[in-house]
Amino acid sequence: MGDILEFPSQQTQGLAFLDRQVRELLTAKGADDRLIDFAAQQLTEMYAQLSTAEQYSFSVELPAHLDDAEKNSLDHQINAGLEGIRQENHALLVSLVAQLVLAQVRLFQHERID
Repeated sequence: MGDILEFPSQQTQGLAFLDRQVRELLTAKGADDRLIDFAAQQLTEMYAQLSTAEQYSFSVELPAHLDDAEKNSLDHQINAGLEGIRQENHALLVSLVAQLVLAQVRLFQHERID
């Protein structure tokens, strides 16, 4: 069986979900369209940057004497460790992004002239 390609990408789907959620939340809170558009744009742009920044890549040269089982074990351990770090960082960064967007929305509201 071949590889499955998803359209739109998971990142695009995730950004669309965030956009819908922030729009629904702000609409329910009585925000106007201009504020909603600003907040949604800020959130999706920052989250897209966050997603790009989380694409870690590096290489490790393994000793030649390792057999396939040992190489696979090391590969699994390295990937599991990186995924744990990525998840911890992701949770922190999402929280920071949310705080930054909220601060930007408040500043936008304070500075705008209607």
